Amino acid sequence: MTVLATEASSGGAAAARPGSVRALLAALLGFTVITVDVSAVNIALPYLHRDLGGGMVGLQWVVDAYTLMFAALMLSAGAVTDRFGPVRAYTLGVVLFTAASLACAAAPLMPVLIAARVLQGAAAALVMPASLALVRVAYDDARARAQAIAVWTIGGSAAMAVGPVAGGLLSEYAGWRWVFLVNVPIGVLIVALLAGLRFRPVRRRAPLDLPGQVLAVVALSALTYAVIEAGHTGWHSGALVAGVTSVGAALAFVLVERRSPAPVLPLGLIARGRVAVTLVSGFGVNFGFYGGVFLLGLYYQQVRGWTGAEAGLMFVVPAALTTCANVVAPRLATVIGRRPLIVGGQLILAAGMLVLLPVTEATPVWLVLVLLVPLATGGALAITVVTAELIDAVEPARVGVATGALSTFRQTGGAISVAVFGGLAAGASGALTLPGMRACLLVGAVVLVLTALIATGSGRKPHSLHEG
Repeated sequence: MTVLATEASSGGAAAARPGSVRALLAALLGFTVITVDVSAVNIALPYLHRDLGGGMVGLQWVVDAYTLMFAALMLSAGAVTDRFGPVRAYTLGVVLFTAASLACAAAPLMPVLIAARVLQGAAAALVMPASLALVRVAYDDARARAQAIAVWTIGGSAAMAVGPVAGGLLSEYAGWRWVFLVNVPIGVLIVALLAGLRFRPVRRRAPLDLPGQVLAVVALSALTYAVIEAGHTGWHSGALVAGVTSVGAALAFVLVERRSPAPVLPLGLIARGRVAVTLVSGFGVNFGFYGGVFLLGLYYQQVRGWTGAEAGLMFVVPAALTTCANVVAPRLATVIGRRPLIVGGQLILAAGMLVLLPVTEATPVWLVLVLLVPLATGGALAITVVTAELIDAVEPARVGVATGALSTFRQTGGAISVAVFGGLAAGASGALTLPGMRACLLVGAVVLVLTALIATGSGRKPHSLHEG
């Protein structure tokens, strides 16, 4: 946390601009709340179901409405941040996220909650890149900036770990609405921290590819709807129409992106071998990890009958292991290389899903925790070095576009896993069943093995930085 002391130190003037500590704290708080929201809501799902109904389909949409908008709009969020400047863009994102959180907490019906989650996800898509951009403009000195970004990154990892615990405790002792209400005072604090910040404008007229962005939202939303509906009712009219719509929107997206002077997702860039490996790996890791968190939250509460607080506390040990893996991964990558670690991490995560297959409602708690070790560590080992591999694979001017694409692929992996797992996992009552859970674990392991194989065989030849 050395960077937090730079402004107060006598030599800090060259390293940090006035207000830099406030900017870092504001950025860290925003990144934390949008990250906590992803995992905390998973533990609150049974409480939502009890109060608002909606069945498994409703619960899937509570998760995916947020994740989908987060995934799709991340493609344009960087350009919006460039146009408005980090302080203005971040303030706008935080205000929207806070308002949407209040709407979630006040939702009287499941459809209202899902609509508010859509707005939350859209706001989160703007908060993430704008928060990082805010950190970048707050520090002139490269070393101080690197330290600040490290603090920002660690804060996000810690937030993901804390999310299930916070979600369980709040749902059990204060009510599920507090999972959303807690965001409101934090949002007000962030806006107060941002007030009066004056950094040199770094805005530029970044082009917006609105047709491409709209088609991306339609394609991903229709695909998710089709998978969720097909999982519960089969490929009947609604699911079939959504599937056809998704395919049509995806084809139109490709045509638009090929002709656009400033595509939201440059197809030539993502087709590069090394870049494609990171995107596919990011999709696979999030598919397995977020799908696993979704299943475990329901398993603890619907199969074992535990309270939300008890379920949340079961994530403490895995969260600690995930944090340790995040710290160890960069050093391990210097020894064995990034590619082997990316592949190995995915295979460890796949093994983590397979070792959970024998789990029942009577499996001892200590054994469940032991079996969670590969699930907690595998994805963290892989994803920690995926971003570094991606940044090295593209020229500096395209890092923002590339990292936005990675975030989109990762969030899409999480959304699709919840869509698939919800249909496979639910029994006649709409609750999780052990046979359904095992089917989900098998599917997750297969997807991870496939993405690991792609990472093994793709992108071995060096690619010119000027292609695409």
